[in-house]
Amino acid sequence: MSGVWRIVAAREIAVKLRDRNFVISTVVTIVVIVASLAVSGFLSSRPDKVEVAVAGPETMMVLDTANSLAATADTDLTFEGRAVADRGTVEQQVRDEVVEVGLVPAEPDGWQLIGKSAENDEATTYISAAAQQIALQRNAAAAGVSLEELARGAAVDYELLEKGAVDPGLSKIVAFVFAFLFYLASVLFGMSIAQSVVEEKQNRIVEILASAMPLRQLLIGKVVGNAVLAFVQLALFVGAGLIGLAVIDKGAQLGQIAGAAGWFIVFFLVGFLALASLWAVAGSLATRSEDLQSTATPLSMLIMVVLFAGIFLTGTGRVIASYIPITSIVAMPSRLAEGTAAWWEPFVALALMGVVTYGIVIVAEKIYRRSLMQTQGRLTMRQALALEE
Repeated sequence: MSGVWRIVAAREIAVKLRDRNFVISTVVTIVVIVASLAVSGFLSSRPDKVEVAVAGPETMMVLDTANSLAATADTDLTFEGRAVADRGTVEQQVRDEVVEVGLVPAEPDGWQLIGKSAENDEATTYISAAAQQIALQRNAAAAGVSLEELARGAAVDYELLEKGAVDPGLSKIVAFVFAFLFYLASVLFGMSIAQSVVEEKQNRIVEILASAMPLRQLLIGKVVGNAVLAFVQLALFVGAGLIGLAVIDKGAQLGQIAGAAGWFIVFFLVGFLALASLWAVAGSLATRSEDLQSTATPLSMLIMVVLFAGIFLTGTGRVIASYIPITSIVAMPSRLAEGTAAWWEPFVALALMGVVTYGIVIVAEKIYRRSLMQTQGRLTMRQALALEE
């Protein structure tokens, strides 16, 4: 009878794969992941054009220089000039939002940017730098020196202390995705286990199953079957995300994100064994489907805590959470994605998770066996533990 759990696990997998809603939702989620990344990549790759109304001599030369500076900075930013007759026309076009910004000569010897209600940071940065460069070139020529000689000693280099780290904005998105996927899989597969248990109990099917196999084998089969499904679904989602990142030219950061995603799947698989056991307990404590709202509330709250911790915790809070079992499912991979965790830290956190998971499964198995055959009413965990086997 020791291998009966395999039959139960296979049945759990088969039932889920025949569920059209499950299959369709999985496919739709993969499509949404790929499509959202594709749209993000398309929008980020589109040239950012700033239309500028210009009046007066040499204003177009300033825009040409600004475009050169933007290209040197490896941006997709371009300034498109619209020549008009005078300053009044420039101001009118800015007021009517025909253009985003205006550029006119300013007395005694300079330039003035014109905006409607707020400054355009890109215009301020590049057009101002262009005007300064042109002025320096002229002043250098007037002084009989080259621009390079005039700028000697002004070079500034940028050294990164953590080379290869993921962009902070991208790492926040990755952390959010990890937290959301954890919540989605935990609730979807966990509630499926709980509902399956309570339906079998409510319909008295469990009495037939109990006469054919040990209840321990029934629990193992349900947990393993849903864990396999959760693993495959998460792997598909993560794979779709990584392919999308490669398509939108995030290859330089793909390796680190892929490593963090791999750890996330491993952490989730180990943690889900504990969560799945607790979901089975929530079902066994209930006697009808309506009772699940009460028996599953503590577990639902735990999952919500992990979700919000994964999204909002930063700094020391995230470091601590990355070692706390269950919250480490999200927190440790998020730290790996942002490059703030040492190579040995996930091994320690995973070991802690394994120990706690083992303890939870042992206790959950006892509660499950003692409460599953009780049909008089809803039980608490304390009441279930007090029952005789």
